[in-house]
Amino acid sequence: MFLDVVDLRNFYAQPLGRTVARFINEKIADQWPNLKGLSVLGLGYTPPYLRAMRASADRTLAFMPATQGAVYWPSTGSCLTSLVDYDRLPLPDACMDRIILTHMLELVDNPADQLREIWRVLTPGGRLLIVVPNRRGVWARMEQTPFGYGRPFSRGQLTHLLRDTLFTPVAWNEALYFGPFKGKTPFGSARAWEKVGARFWPAFSGVLIVEVTKLLHQGLVTKETRKLSQGLRPIFLPAPNVPFNLEAAEREEDRA
Repeated sequence: MFLDVVDLRNFYAQPLGRTVARFINEKIADQWPNLKGLSVLGLGYTPPYLRAMRASADRTLAFMPATQGAVYWPSTGSCLTSLVDYDRLPLPDACMDRIILTHMLELVDNPADQLREIWRVLTPGGRLLIVVPNRRGVWARMEQTPFGYGRPFSRGQLTHLLRDTLFTPVAWNEALYFGPFKGKTPFGSARAWEKVGARFWPAFSGVLIVEVTKLLHQGLVTKETRKLSQGLRPIFLPAPNVPFNLEAAEREEDRA
Protein backbone atom coordinates (compact mmCIF):
# COMPACT_ATOMS: atom_id res chain seq x y z
CA MET A 1 0.00 0.00 0.00
CA PHE A 2 1.44 3.33 -1.08
CA LEU A 3 1.33 6.31 1.24
CA ASP A 4 -0.25 9.48 -0.03
CA VAL A 5 2.27 12.07 -1.14
CA VAL A 6 0.71 14.62 1.23
CA ASP A 7 1.46 12.36 4.21
CA LEU A 8 5.07 12.00 3.08
CA ARG A 9 5.48 15.74 2.62
CA ASN A 10 3.96 16.43 6.05
CA PHE A 11 6.27 13.91 7.74
CA TYR A 12 9.41 15.55 6.36
CA ALA A 13 8.10 18.98 7.36
CA GLN A 14 8.06 17.90 11.03
CA PRO A 15 11.11 17.95 13.34
CA LEU A 16 11.35 14.13 13.30
CA GLY A 17 11.27 14.04 9.50
CA ARG A 18 13.92 16.75 9.22
CA THR A 19 16.16 14.81 11.60
CA VAL A 20 15.66 11.62 9.55
CA ALA A 21 16.55 13.43 6.33
CA ARG A 22 19.66 14.93 7.91
CA PHE A 23 21.10 11.60 9.03
CA ILE A 24 20.30 9.79 5.77
CA ASN A 25 21.71 12.69 3.74
CA GLU A 26 24.98 12.37 5.65
CA LYS A 27 25.21 8.71 4.58
CA ILE A 28 24.41 9.63 0.98
CA ALA A 29 27.09 12.32 0.96
CA ASP A 30 29.63 9.76 2.18
CA GLN A 31 28.77 7.48 -0.75
CA TRP A 32 28.42 10.19 -3.41
CA PRO A 33 30.71 13.07 -2.46
CA ASN A 34 30.96 14.45 -6.01
CA LEU A 35 28.10 14.52 -8.52
CA LYS A 36 29.55 17.11 -10.88
CA GLY A 37 28.53 16.46 -14.48
CA LEU A 38 26.24 13.54 -13.56
CA SER A 39 22.52 12.96 -14.11
CA VAL A 40 20.60 12.08 -10.92
CA LEU A 41 17.14 10.51 -10.74
CA GLY A 42 15.05 10.18 -7.57
CA LEU A 43 12.37 7.45 -7.47
CA GLY A 44 9.62 7.33 -4.86
CA TYR A 45 9.54 10.34 -2.56
CA THR A 46 13.01 11.86 -2.76
CA PRO A 47 12.85 15.71 -2.52
CA PRO A 48 14.37 15.70 1.02
CA TYR A 49 17.41 13.92 -0.43
CA LEU A 50 17.63 15.50 -3.89
CA ARG A 51 17.81 19.06 -2.55
CA ALA A 52 21.44 18.65 -1.51
CA MET A 53 22.34 17.10 -4.89
CA ARG A 54 20.92 19.79 -7.17
CA ALA A 55 23.80 22.18 -6.58
CA SER A 56 26.44 19.82 -8.00
CA ALA A 57 24.59 17.44 -10.34
CA ASP A 58 24.28 18.31 -14.02
CA ARG A 59 20.62 17.23 -14.13
CA THR A 60 18.18 16.23 -11.38
CA LEU A 61 14.77 14.59 -11.82
CA ALA A 62 12.16 13.37 -9.31
CA PHE A 63 9.82 10.57 -10.45
CA MET A 64 6.89 9.75 -8.17
CA PRO A 65 4.58 6.73 -8.64
CA ALA A 66 1.02 7.35 -9.82
CA THR A 67 -0.39 5.35 -6.88
CA GLN A 68 1.32 7.77 -4.48
CA GLY A 69 0.76 11.08 -6.21
CA ALA A 70 3.18 13.90 -6.88
CA VAL A 71 3.95 17.34 -5.53
CA TYR A 72 5.46 20.31 -7.29
CA TRP A 73 9.22 20.30 -6.67
CA PRO A 74 11.25 22.41 -6.24
CA SER A 75 8.99 25.07 -4.80
CA THR A 76 10.58 27.75 -7.00
CA GLY A 77 11.60 27.58 -10.63
CA SER A 78 10.79 24.89 -13.17
CA CYS A 79 9.10 21.73 -11.96
CA LEU A 80 11.39 18.68 -11.96
CA THR A 81 8.71 16.20 -10.85
CA SER A 82 6.92 13.64 -13.03
CA LEU A 83 4.13 11.17 -12.28
CA VAL A 84 5.14 7.73 -13.59
CA ASP A 85 4.43 4.01 -13.52
CA TYR A 86 7.19 2.39 -11.49
CA ASP A 87 7.77 -0.41 -14.02
CA ARG A 88 7.62 1.79 -17.16
CA LEU A 89 9.88 4.79 -16.73
CA PRO A 90 9.65 7.40 -19.53
CA LEU A 91 13.41 7.36 -20.14
CA PRO A 92 15.69 5.86 -22.81
CA ASP A 93 18.09 3.05 -22.02
CA ALA A 94 21.28 3.79 -20.06
CA CYS A 95 20.68 7.52 -19.50
CA MET A 96 21.00 8.11 -15.72
CA ASP A 97 24.33 8.07 -13.85
CA ARG A 98 22.92 8.00 -10.30
CA ILE A 99 19.52 6.84 -9.02
CA ILE A 100 18.23 7.09 -5.46
CA LEU A 101 15.26 4.94 -4.40
CA THR A 102 13.33 5.76 -1.21
CA HIS A 103 9.78 5.02 0.01
CA MET A 104 9.09 2.81 -3.00
CA LEU A 105 10.79 -0.60 -3.16
CA GLU A 106 9.05 -1.80 0.01
CA LEU A 107 5.65 -0.65 -1.30
CA VAL A 108 5.46 -1.96 -4.88
CA ASP A 109 3.72 -5.25 -5.72
CA ASN A 110 6.73 -6.65 -7.57
CA PRO A 111 10.11 -5.24 -6.46
CA ALA A 112 11.95 -7.31 -9.08
CA ASP A 113 10.06 -5.62 -11.93
CA GLN A 114 10.99 -2.22 -10.57
CA LEU A 115 14.67 -3.10 -10.23
CA ARG A 116 14.78 -4.49 -13.77
CA GLU A 117 13.37 -1.21 -15.08
CA ILE A 118 15.96 0.72 -13.06
CA TRP A 119 18.66 -1.56 -14.51
CA ARG A 120 17.50 -0.55 -17.98
CA VAL A 121 17.83 3.22 -17.48
CA LEU A 122 21.04 3.12 -15.40
CA THR A 123 24.26 3.73 -17.31
CA PRO A 124 27.00 1.05 -17.35
CA GLY A 125 29.08 1.83 -14.29
CA GLY A 126 26.23 3.91 -12.83
CA ARG A 127 25.17 3.58 -9.19
CA LEU A 128 21.84 2.97 -7.50
CA LEU A 129 21.33 3.89 -3.83
CA ILE A 130 18.45 2.11 -2.08
CA VAL A 131 16.99 3.15 1.29
CA VAL A 132 14.54 0.61 2.79
CA PRO A 133 13.15 -0.16 6.26
CA ASN A 134 15.21 -2.69 8.18
CA ARG A 135 13.18 -5.79 9.15
CA ARG A 136 14.99 -5.99 12.50
CA GLY A 137 14.60 -2.34 13.40
CA VAL A 138 11.90 -0.70 15.49
CA TRP A 139 11.04 1.83 12.74
CA ALA A 140 9.43 -0.92 10.64
CA ARG A 141 7.01 -1.66 13.50
CA MET A 142 5.69 1.84 14.15
CA GLU A 143 3.24 3.42 11.71
CA GLN A 144 3.72 7.06 12.66
CA THR A 145 6.55 7.23 10.10
CA PRO A 146 6.64 6.25 6.40
CA PHE A 147 9.12 3.47 7.24
CA GLY A 148 6.37 1.56 9.10
CA TYR A 149 4.50 0.70 5.89
CA GLY A 150 5.06 -1.93 3.25
CA ARG A 151 7.53 -4.80 3.21
CA PRO A 152 10.71 -4.28 5.28
CA PHE A 153 13.88 -6.06 4.21
CA SER A 154 16.72 -7.86 5.90
CA ARG A 155 20.18 -7.63 4.42
CA GLY A 156 19.98 -11.20 3.17
CA GLN A 157 16.60 -10.68 1.48
CA LEU A 158 17.80 -7.53 -0.24
CA THR A 159 20.99 -9.26 -1.40
CA HIS A 160 19.03 -12.10 -3.04
CA LEU A 161 16.67 -9.64 -4.73
CA LEU A 162 19.58 -7.63 -6.12
CA ARG A 163 21.34 -10.75 -7.38
CA ASP A 164 18.20 -11.91 -9.20
CA THR A 165 17.90 -8.54 -10.97
CA LEU A 166 21.55 -8.26 -12.08
CA PHE A 167 22.79 -5.82 -9.44
CA THR A 168 25.75 -6.27 -7.14
CA PRO A 169 26.19 -4.40 -3.81
CA VAL A 170 29.32 -2.28 -3.50
CA ALA A 171 28.68 -0.62 -0.11
CA TRP A 172 26.34 -1.15 2.85
CA ASN A 173 25.33 1.38 5.47
CA GLU A 174 22.74 1.87 8.21
CA ALA A 175 20.98 4.80 9.87
CA LEU A 176 18.24 5.73 12.38
CA TYR A 177 19.13 4.10 15.67
CA PHE A 178 17.11 6.59 17.74
CA GLY A 179 13.43 5.92 18.33
CA PRO A 180 10.70 7.18 15.96
CA PHE A 181 8.79 8.95 18.69
CA LYS A 182 6.33 11.76 18.13
CA GLY A 183 7.18 15.26 19.19
CA LYS A 184 10.42 17.16 18.88
CA THR A 185 13.50 14.96 18.86
CA PRO A 186 16.58 16.83 20.12
CA PHE A 187 19.20 16.53 17.41
CA GLY A 188 22.05 16.20 19.92
CA SER A 189 20.35 13.26 21.62
CA ALA A 190 19.63 11.61 18.27
CA ARG A 191 23.28 12.05 17.26
CA ALA A 192 24.39 10.28 20.43
CA TRP A 193 22.03 7.38 19.76
CA GLU A 194 23.36 7.10 16.20
CA LYS A 195 26.93 6.74 17.43
CA VAL A 196 26.04 4.24 20.16
CA GLY A 197 23.80 2.16 17.89
CA ALA A 198 26.30 2.00 15.04
CA ARG A 199 28.91 0.67 17.45
CA PHE A 200 26.97 -1.77 19.64
CA TRP A 201 23.89 -2.94 17.69
CA PRO A 202 24.38 -2.18 13.96
CA ALA A 203 21.93 -4.93 12.92
CA PHE A 204 18.99 -3.06 14.50
CA SER A 205 19.11 0.20 12.56
CA GLY A 206 15.90 1.80 11.31
CA VAL A 207 16.88 1.68 7.65
CA LEU A 208 19.31 -0.17 5.42
CA ILE A 209 21.23 1.84 2.82
CA VAL A 210 22.91 -0.08 0.03
CA GLU A 211 24.79 1.23 -2.99
CA VAL A 212 24.74 -1.11 -5.99
CA THR A 213 25.94 -1.20 -9.58
CA LYS A 214 24.53 -3.09 -12.55
CA LEU A 215 26.08 -6.28 -13.85
CA LEU A 216 26.80 -6.62 -17.56
CA HIS A 217 26.92 -10.26 -18.66
CA GLN A 218 29.04 -11.35 -21.62
CA GLY A 219 27.85 -13.97 -24.11
CA LEU A 220 28.28 -17.60 -23.11
CA VAL A 221 28.80 -20.68 -25.29
CA THR A 222 25.47 -22.46 -25.77
CA LYS A 223 24.93 -26.21 -26.09
CA GLU A 224 24.22 -25.84 -29.81
CA THR A 225 27.50 -24.00 -30.35
CA ARG A 226 29.41 -26.61 -28.34
CA LYS A 227 27.89 -29.50 -30.32
CA LEU A 228 28.73 -27.78 -33.60
CA SER A 229 32.36 -27.25 -32.59
CA GLN A 230 32.67 -30.87 -31.44
CA GLY A 231 31.30 -32.14 -34.76
CA LEU A 232 33.90 -30.29 -36.84
CA ARG A 233 36.78 -32.31 -38.27
CA PRO A 234 40.01 -31.02 -39.84
CA ILE A 235 40.18 -30.99 -43.61
CA PHE A 236 43.60 -31.65 -45.18
CA LEU A 237 44.15 -29.58 -48.28
CA PRO A 238 46.46 -30.81 -51.07
CA ALA A 239 49.91 -29.30 -51.11
CA PRO A 240 50.51 -26.67 -53.77
CA ASN A 241 52.19 -27.69 -57.02
CA VAL A 242 55.98 -27.35 -56.90
CA PRO A 243 58.60 -28.23 -59.55
CA PHE A 244 59.70 -31.88 -59.22
CA ASN A 245 63.46 -32.63 -59.58
CA LEU A 246 63.87 -36.31 -60.62
CA GLU A 247 67.67 -36.37 -60.31
CA ALA A 248 67.57 -34.97 -56.74
CA ALA A 249 65.02 -37.59 -55.76
CA GLU A 250 67.22 -40.43 -57.16
CA ARG A 251 70.25 -39.15 -55.23
CA GLU A 252 68.20 -39.16 -52.03
CA GLU A 253 67.20 -42.81 -52.68
CA ASP A 254 70.87 -43.83 -53.30
CA ARG A 255 71.93 -42.29 -49.98
CA ALA A 256 69.19 -44.24 -48.21
